Amino acid sequence: MLRIWGRMNSINVMKVVWAVRETGVPFERVDAGRQFGIVDTADYQAMNPNGLVPLLDDDGYLLWESNVIVRYLAARYAAGTLYPEDLQARFTAERWMDWQQTRLNPATKGSFWQWIRTPEAERQPAQIEASNAATEPLMAIVDAHLARHRYMAGEQFTMADIPIACEIHRWSNLPQPQVERPHIARWYAEMRNRPAARELLDAPLS
Repeated sequence: MLRIWGRMNSINVMKVVWAVRETGVPFERVDAGRQFGIVDTADYQAMNPNGLVPLLDDDGYLLWESNVIVRYLAARYAAGTLYPEDLQARFTAERWMDWQQTRLNPATKGSFWQWIRTPEAERQPAQIEASNAATEPLMAIVDAHLARHRYMAGEQFTMADIPIACEIHRWSNLPQPQVERPHIARWYAEMRNRPAARELLDAPLS
């Protein structure tokens, strides 16, 4: 059985849990990080020296970094579906996954932390404004892409949809005005209806 360490209010743990649910492989999840601790222990850091979540144990094979775990699960347990066989389709999916980590997540993080994890009296509106200014052009890129394609990597649901949808979940549930993006809205509604995503994309932010 697969084992995943990480708390469910982590966007990165959410990605991995969604991916493994899509494969249908049985798994066990262990709460870890923030209020649950564990990540600061010597035993945990022997498995993941970063002291972060998520961490995957697949029959003794240990893997960290959320998007890498999603790729691994897709390649091992869902080749041809989550993990495209066509090389160009696969690397289109890879591109969007890297883009989520290197562009979209750093842009959205400021607003998320200020609205959700910072006490109201300590919030810094300038950080929210800067985060929003960085994020909206990126959301426009996603919306324009989804105007031409059903999913992030083309016409088939793949591993690429998972991290982007987790990011959209976090962004669209912030308590601030939202720019209407009809193509994201169409795609995100489909993501929320996937059985493997239920309870994940419905969860309140924390």
